[in-house]
Amino acid sequence: MKTYDALAVGRPEVLLPRQGLDLTKWAVVACDQYTSEPEYWNKVQEFVGEEPSTLNLIYPEVYLGEADPDSRIARIREHMKLYLDRRIFEEYEGFIYVERQTGAGVRKGLLACLDLESYDYRKGAESLIRATEGTILSRIPPRVRIREGAPLELPHIMVLIDDPQNSVLGPVEARRDNLRKLYDFDVMRGSGRLRGFAVEGDALEMAVIGGLKTLADPRVFARKYGLKPETPVLLYAMGDGNHSLATAKSIWEKSREASGDRCAAMGSPLRYALVEVVNLHDPALVFEPIHRVLFDLVPGRNIVEEFIMFYSGRSRYSDCQTPLMMRALVDGQPAGGHRIGLILPEGMGVLEVDKPDSNIAVGTLQNFLDAFMSEKKGAQEIDYVHGAETVMRLGQEHGSAVFYLPAMDKRQLFKTVILDGALPRKTFSMGEAWEKRFYMEARRLAPR
Repeated sequence: MKTYDALAVGRPEVLLPRQGLDLTKWAVVACDQYTSEPEYWNKVQEFVGEEPSTLNLIYPEVYLGEADPDSRIARIREHMKLYLDRRIFEEYEGFIYVERQTGAGVRKGLLACLDLESYDYRKGAESLIRATEGTILSRIPPRVRIREGAPLELPHIMVLIDDPQNSVLGPVEARRDNLRKLYDFDVMRGSGRLRGFAVEGDALEMAVIGGLKTLADPRVFARKYGLKPETPVLLYAMGDGNHSLATAKSIWEKSREASGDRCAAMGSPLRYALVEVVNLHDPALVFEPIHRVLFDLVPGRNIVEEFIMFYSGRSRYSDCQTPLMMRALVDGQPAGGHRIGLILPEGMGVLEVDKPDSNIAVGTLQNFLDAFMSEKKGAQEIDYVHGAETVMRLGQEHGSAVFYLPAMDKRQLFKTVILDGALPRKTFSMGEAWEKRFYMEARRLAPR
């Protein structure tokens, strides 16, 4: 694999499903979607049937709490070996220009490898690749069990660059009609269309690398954000899949330290992770809020009273008659305060906090939830969900409480991470669940 070490990026060696396969059945949505909707994944299984599919190569997180996860992991390993043995894949080396049709338009991306040596998910990191949200460390070990020792990786990771001039993807987009098409198909369940094109030729590759070099220039970086010249450059900010990248990082570090030959270890495929790089300023990239759901509230706990007590003297609750009214109040955040929607089986309303300690509403809510779920646990489980319809449906379930949050302005992302460190966990989602990255490409993690 050809690498550009100063930019922490490499030209990937990719495995694509061979011609003739039903790609609509092959590609499935990211494993961390529809985590509270097992019926979605049941329908995917019914649709796929016995056909080759990435469904057999991933662990949908809706099943993470099942009684025997090792059996599912073993089946994943078996399918990976089977697909390799049966030559389900064809090999391709090079960047891939990706187009994904979503509700907001065509989102563009570049499939590449990122160097995990340059990634740090800890708050306050100064690495070239950084997390944008808090990493939940307890979520890494289960993912390690799935990835560690696997012969393949399949990415749903999307990494952002702050490129208002479109200097990285622009040269590829301009030549799009002359690029060799690698795949073009409708993804399942009405989730849009996916196209991939080969980025071939030294001139085009160097145009991409030249754009990244400009973004990584310390002087350009400092001027863009009004920073001191010596401020460490943030080139890649996590969009989706931070815990997957953190898992890859954990496995790489363990492998590197266990190796008796550090120089040889640095050439391991485990050092890199396959990701899709997306421009933050892509018009089709929409930041959606990630809402919170509490399941099985402890009897006798009054979540409204406890929230108002937590923010004593500067908070209040107002009933809303309709979902439209509640959403309008939350989406139109007041100056100097935060509004958060609350849906309970008995009704809905808006919680409001004046002079909040956090910059964004999700931080105000998360501070309360951390306390509510800590020593005197107020509910059995908390989940993070996308989509207003899902929020309203889950809010009607007995014993649940759903918090509806506003979307974040994506233009604030890089500077906020640079100045303040990672945002509260699960702050934003890049589109609705059905617009997420679908598994399509794979990469070898083990020798042939």
